[in-house]
Amino acid sequence: MPDLDTAVTVDRDGAVASLTINRPRAHNALNAAVLSELNSAIASLDSDRSVRAIVITGSGDRAFSAGADLDELAGLDAGAAQDVLAAGQQVMYDIEHCHTPVIAAVNGLALGGGFELVLSTTFPVLSTTAQLGLPESGLGLIPGYGGTQRLPRAIGSAAAAHVMLTGIRLEADRAYELGLTPVPPVEPDALLTTTLELAANIARRGPRAHAAILQALRASAPNRHDLALETSLAAIATGSPEAAEGIVAFKERREPKFATPGGDF
Repeated sequence: MPDLDTAVTVDRDGAVASLTINRPRAHNALNAAVLSELNSAIASLDSDRSVRAIVITGSGDRAFSAGADLDELAGLDAGAAQDVLAAGQQVMYDIEHCHTPVIAAVNGLALGGGFELVLSTTFPVLSTTAQLGLPESGLGLIPGYGGTQRLPRAIGSAAAAHVMLTGIRLEADRAYELGLTPVPPVEPDALLTTTLELAANIARRGPRAHAAILQALRASAPNRHDLALETSLAAIATGSPEAAEGIVAFKERREPKFATPGGDF
């Protein structure tokens, strides 16, 4: 049984390490504890030369991660939101810049920050039940962990705009069609086995070559300036009355009533 006091559990099988987000009752939402433990675990594993591949997944079969923990965002002003979002943004950046290949095994929902975590990995493997989306605009928020930068690079600007402006969820087959994953979706009970086998295959190959490949691929990754701009805009959105109404409406399970903005955006 996983340790219920541990937000992220780590398992090893030879050269493959598996990280599991361990908040199933909260749909594996990314609160400060999860992000801190995830960051520490990733840093430790990436510095371990005996680790050749890393798998990230979520506990249970309902969600990889349903996103940022709204209880931690509710009521924050823009300054406080900036600090929270920057911390999460750094976790995603560090994952994207690992020397070790990182694969996401996506079981169920990957929404908001959960989807942004998927986008920061080398690539994901999706179960047939996976659903991915960036629904923040429906709450008066915007993605703040790299989604506005990484999703267009993954599926193109038009498709990314559609996902973010409508809040639509991408089913696994559609995500595969768009090139978000290179692996056809697999049945839920085969997800982890399939992903671990793929990771083991990667782990048998040259680690120096892999590090060089990942470094070359990062030439097209978002830079810190672009990510900082997203974080600043996300912080302003988080501290706005629009976000306050959106979060309350979400908790009350009703449609938000967004006021018409005055002045310039």
